[in-house]
Amino acid sequence: MKLLHIKFLTAILFSSALFSSCDKLETDPVGVPELENYYYAGFFSIPWNNTATASVLRNQTALIKFPVKFHSSYLRDYDPAAQYALVTTGITNPAVVGQDFEVVDRSGNKITSPNGVYSLVFPKAETKIDTLYFKVLNNQAPGTRRIEINLVTNTTQQYTVGTFTQAFKRFIEIR
Repeated sequence: MKLLHIKFLTAILFSSALFSSCDKLETDPVGVPELENYYYAGFFSIPWNNTATASVLRNQTALIKFPVKFHSSYLRDYDPAAQYALVTTGITNPAVVGQDFEVVDRSGNKITSPNGVYSLVFPKAETKIDTLYFKVLNNQAPGTRRIEINLVTNTTQQYTVGTFTQAFKRFIEIR
């Protein structure tokens, strides 16, 4: 019994020494020059993972909304943009932009993109929550259609807007 207590105490001492010897990880860019123009964007909803799906009927008239949180420690004189792309890779019956749904603004006006990458601008790099909007077009094609929406890294000469590994992907399923 005494030997068991000694082993237990030794394990506790070893564990505490192991954890206390770790380097401090700097997560706030304040005072770290290489991170001062680096921001993060992530979907701001539960679950905080990459599996959330908005499952809607094809005749739904309400806009589909995905809130996005922009994380920043500074106010700037420029307006960084989080970017997102529509992905169909690996989807058996993909939803098609212009046929099954549209990317729209908060008023329901269509947003177009020549390269399939859309932007959500955060004025003055201020931390805030904004929203991506999608409108279902009531396409009568049979079957369930699906699209993946991914936040993607946006790097310019002034800034980088990165993404989180656990909150960069959402799905729309149109039934």
